[in-house]
Formats: sequence, C-alpha cells, structure tokens
Amino acid sequence: MTVPESVNQRVVLDARPQTHATTEHFRIVTVAMPEPADGEVLLRTLFLSVDPYLLRVIKGIQTYAPVNPGDAMVGRAVSEVVASRDPGFAPGDCVLSYAPWQNYHVAKGKPLRKLDVAQVPASAYLGTLGHSALTAWGGLLDVGRPKPGETVVVSAAAGAVGSVAGQIARIKGCRVVGIAGGAAKCAHVVDFLRFDACVDYRSPTFAADLRAAVPSGIDVYFENVGGAAFDTVLSLLNHSARIPLCGLVAHYADNTPLTLHHWGQMLTQLVRMQAFRVSDYLPRYEEAMADIRRWYLEGSLRHHETIVQGIENAPAAFVDMLSGRNLGKQLVQLA
Repeated sequence: MTVPESVNQRVVLDARPQTHATTEHFRIVTVAMPEPADGEVLLRTLFLSVDPYLLRVIKGIQTYAPVNPGDAMVGRAVSEVVASRDPGFAPGDCVLSYAPWQNYHVAKGKPLRKLDVAQVPASAYLGTLGHSALTAWGGLLDVGRPKPGETVVVSAAAGAVGSVAGQIARIKGCRVVGIAGGAAKCAHVVDFLRFDACVDYRSPTFAADLRAAVPSGIDVYFENVGGAAFDTVLSLLNHSARIPLCGLVAHYADNTPLTLHHWGQMLTQLVRMQAFRVSDYLPRYEEAMADIRRWYLEGSLRHHETIVQGIENAPAAFVDMLSGRNLGKQLVQLA
C-alpha cells in the first residue's frame, strides 16, 4: 500500500473561548501521515463543514462531546479514499464522515457513507444534501408541520439550515418569509431562494416590516437565532402556531438573559415550541434524503455555498460564519 508523501496539517484548539471565538483560539500544526490498519481507510479531506454548534463543542457545553485544548477540531467532512484496508472501499471513493480538521486521516470503514457524485457535487453533501438539510427537513416537517396556505417565518434564512427550511416550506405550498441581516442577504433570500419576502432584523423598522410581511400572522416560526427578533415574532403568532427550535446562535457566545415582552402569547395562542437535534432524525436519514435529493434534482431546492480555500484559513472561516458573513453553507476546501 502506498501512502502519499504529503504534508498533513491539523487545526488544533489552542484555548477554550469564554465568549466569542477568534482565530487566536486555534493553531495549525503538522502531524505525521497516518497509515490505515485492517478495516480502515486513509482519507484525504476534500471539504470541511463549518457549523454553529461547534462553538458549543469547543466551549465544552454539555450535550456535545467536547474538544479540549490541544485536541484537533472535529466536524463533518467529505473525503476521498486514497488507500483502503477495508474491502468495501476502494481508492477514489467519495465518503461522508465525522473527521478531524486535517488534510489526511484514517477512519474505520463501517461508519462511512459512500456518496454518489455523478449528479450532485461532493460539497453539497455537507449542506443542501447533508446534515443541514436533514435538520431543516426534520424540524420543519415533524415539529413545524406546515400546511398549504400557512405562513412560515424562518430566521437565519440565508444560512445553511434556514435556507433549506424555507425552501421546503415553499415546496409544501406555504407563504415563506425570511429574516436575515442586511439588504444583500435579504435580496439573496428572495431572488435566489425564492422566499416570498425577507425582513432585515438590523433595520430600525424591523418590527413594522415583519408585521407588514405577515398580514395573516405567523403559523410556523423556524427558530435558528434567538435574540430580540424572537420577541417580535411572538407578538405575531397565530392560534396553534408551532415553533421548531433549531438553534439560538445569538446566545452561544453571550448568555445574557433576554427579556421577552410577548411571552404570554405562548399561552393565549396555545403555541407549541419544541427543541430538536439533527440526531433525532438520523434513523430517518434515507427517507429525508430521498425527498431532498428529488427536490434538488428537479430544481425545487437550490443551494449556495461560501467556500474558503486551505486548511490554514479554517479558523477564520469558523469565526466569519459565527459572525454571519457567509451566504448559505460555510465550507473549507482542502483539496
């Protein structure tokens, strides 16, 4: 077996952030080229998935296996098999894995998922056809349960999960309104993702703008962010509205309590709010991907990526994603 003679760089957590993450919390180190044992494969990382939940991972917050200082950053990745000691895999196979942030790594063959890249670009399996899409599919359809003609509002509508959640709501016959930060993102949500409207949460007229965009009120609110916008949404919820609680990215770095002036709407309107995780829907992965792949291939589901080149730029990509500088799925391309 021939192992490539290449530099193998790794992103390591240097210090645990107490609030916001910066590039100073990471360092790049060079590590030895690994060799696969029986039942393992050597993988060359093609794309790294950069996701908000990783901030909770590096902060050591419960519910996630922590990355400690000195450990490699980890996350979902699309990789290419370059050497195999597992009969189920051959060099050239493209696979989805949970991997360290480094150029090359070894993995047991059993947990890997082979990818069909004939019709779908490899990078899409980390976004519109990956766990971001599974999160949107499960949260919207299982928790949100949208009905044709209802109004669905999605926060972080230009992001990896929100963009898919809103498009699925549109496919299901709903009026879809996004919430995003800035005019450029709002234009992207309407023009490219084909939402019916998008409201800029940074605008001083946000509350009035959102009210105007939902003249019939809100039936489903797909929550990714939290913050003051959530309080505004509460005031506009219809009777029996549903809130799939996917994330609270505005609070991952800052745990300052938020005062809610319209919390009583949850009771008077009989609103149901339910938190969920993507792992809740892993048993339904094939069912979800059948829907998502079909929508993608027929053109009903569009995807957009922000791709940064080079593992040395992965920490900056992570920080930028947490600051909302990306459109769609944030990825780092290594090869």
